[in-house]
Amino acid sequence: MGLIAYLDSVKRRDPAPRSRWEILIYPGVWALALHRVAHFLFSLRFFFLARLVNHVSRLFTAIDIHPGARIGRNFFIDHGFVVIGETAEIGNDVTIYQCVTLGGTDPAGGRGGKRHPTVLDGAIIGSGAQVLGPITVGAMARIGANAVVTRDVPEGATMVGIPAKPVVMTAEEYVKPFLPYGTPCAQKFDPETQKLELLRCEIEQLRARLDELTRERPPEQERRPRRTSRAS
Repeated sequence: MGLIAYLDSVKRRDPAPRSRWEILIYPGVWALALHRVAHFLFSLRFFFLARLVNHVSRLFTAIDIHPGARIGRNFFIDHGFVVIGETAEIGNDVTIYQCVTLGGTDPAGGRGGKRHPTVLDGAIIGSGAQVLGPITVGAMARIGANAVVTRDVPEGATMVGIPAKPVVMTAEEYVKPFLPYGTPCAQKFDPETQKLELLRCEIEQLRARLDELTRERPPEQERRPRRTSRAS
């Protein structure tokens, strides 16, 4: 029953599969299942066996989840090529898209401790995003594609850019229970196009202001003074 509930939770977030059987062959599902085994061995201090399971999982799924990472219920990795570090903590109903890294910021020091992010319930991390360091991504937060996050993300915030910054969302978008790829479909994810998007918004505002001024001004024929004809 737990497996069926998990598969159904994936299907609610991904419209592509026609049945639960298709979801069973998803690399993200296999990576999570093998991580459960590796994490159990890790908790028993069978570190080599845990690492062995981890390497087998990475070989077949292209997803690297350190055995020490803590992952909650209904975690879904859409596609693959994801890296999750040792001290990462992931809550329930979290969705991560391809090419995401939950990484540390100082791997050269060799010191232990909390080095990786904590992602709380219901968060969505878009493709290519890098979430780095012992930071917290708040519940129901959305990380846009290719964003680089190095600071705590408030609950429900939407972050885009390099470095990631919050963007304003309408109430209609905010209350949606699930938002694919982390941000609204109208939001530009590519950092190279963000400036163009801002310029487009400014142009739209200027056009709206120009329309207001045009409506406020009287018609041309009313403003133009009448010319009196001169007698010849």
